[in-house]
Amino acid sequence: MTVVRTSVQPPYAAHLRVYEPLAAYPGPERARWQAYAAEHGPDAAEAARPVAEAVLEEQREALAELVGRTPRALPERESERAYLRVVDGVLYVCPWATRLRSWQALEELRAGAPVALLDTAVPPVARAAAEADRERWLAEHPDARPWILTSRWEVPVRWFLPFGEEDRCFVPSGESGEPGESGEGEQGETRPAALFYLTPMAQARRRVARAYRALREAVPDGELVVGAEQVGRWLEEFHPRSLVELDYGGLVHLLGPERLLADRSAGELEEGLRALRAGDAVEALRMYGELTVRWRRVLALRYAN
Repeated sequence: MTVVRTSVQPPYAAHLRVYEPLAAYPGPERARWQAYAAEHGPDAAEAARPVAEAVLEEQREALAELVGRTPRALPERESERAYLRVVDGVLYVCPWATRLRSWQALEELRAGAPVALLDTAVPPVARAAAEADRERWLAEHPDARPWILTSRWEVPVRWFLPFGEEDRCFVPSGESGEPGESGEGEQGETRPAALFYLTPMAQARRRVARAYRALREAVPDGELVVGAEQVGRWLEEFHPRSLVELDYGGLVHLLGPERLLADRSAGELEEGLRALRAGDAVEALRMYGELTVRWRRVLALRYAN
């Protein structure tokens, strides 16, 4: 495949990903991912290595679809590519599942965009065809679920529930995350900053379950209770020895290095929940309020001129 190079920055979007161990995939699929990793996998992957370059490659592939001789709003075939991590000698795979995610993005667009804009971006005939394709595909794949969730212009507070401060990894701009590299990418490009959290699935599930119990007892009708249940149900869909990653993605370009360096959102939410379990509802509410207000200010930037 020819890789399309572009100077376009990644969209202001964050991603919640699950990497399943290779052993979790059925035989034929396992063999395919093993061969894919042999060709595309990192030479010396580490838990502290960001996947920013692979994210850019995914975006370039999507842009190539749009600028082709026959532009397509949605891919005709499911992607055969994935994000890869190797931790303690174990290969973990997070399939892009671009087609499935495109259908979900179309649903979000239909729910939130004005009709005139929606009809311009994706004409009704194209939407109808995409819906028909989706129904046929889901009938053949009833257990399908995305390995990647995407949020534009913010990191939803509920996404921090699976993580602790010790899972945080900040790689400043110009650093590759690997010893001995200069920080310069291809064609002399400096690697951008990256901020992500990475934790084992078992730890992620425990944290979400504990948070859900505490929140349900203290604020049963709260927004975060619903969010904890949603995240918990999604995590249950995957292999128990998977990895869970929260990647700030393109938001690093929106927040800037100083705010990234100072950001401790997962740790703050963890402290707030600790206060809630200790019976200090005032302190828990204060910390949760500060966290949500900060991210709402980031979300508000989508309306900036």
